[in-house]
Amino acid sequence: MRELLEKILQIDEFDAKRAARTAAAAGIIGAAAAGIGYQKSVSQKSVEKPEVAPKVEMPAPTKEEEPSVWQTINMRVTAYCPGPECTGEGSPGITASGHKIQPGDAFVAADKRYSFDTEMVIPGYNDGQPVKVLDRGGAIQGDRIDVFFPTHDEALEWGVKNLDVKVQN
Repeated sequence: MRELLEKILQIDEFDAKRAARTAAAAGIIGAAAAGIGYQKSVSQKSVEKPEVAPKVEMPAPTKEEEPSVWQTINMRVTAYCPGPECTGEGSPGITASGHKIQPGDAFVAADKRYSFDTEMVIPGYNDGQPVKVLDRGGAIQGDRIDVFFPTHDEALEWGVKNLDVKVQN
């Protein structure tokens, strides 16, 4: 009972008086039951309002302070082409994202945890320029990606590599 009274005393005086009247009317609190003069305690209690700190303007972060938008992940990187040797018979030349394959394209197939259009930088591919995730593959799961090449010979030449790939956050 005393704990309830202490909590009530913590709210501002107006609300405390109103709460005491409501509680007393409901028969929850009585001065005799609590062993104190509740109304007297409320009127003697001074409640201080917390001070509000002045608003402080923070300067914008400089380029050196900005968090990196790239995360480096070691991945198994294989390669594929649009031909039936890699994609099966009857492949329409359209990626899982709906991208129609064009000459000169550079993109990757990645696990679904990487959303389409996520950018990646793969050492030794596309002159080190970022490429987008535009495709999926049944065997492409976890930290494994397939880089796209226009011909099967180029895909075979790439082989299998374990590389530190930069992934856009």
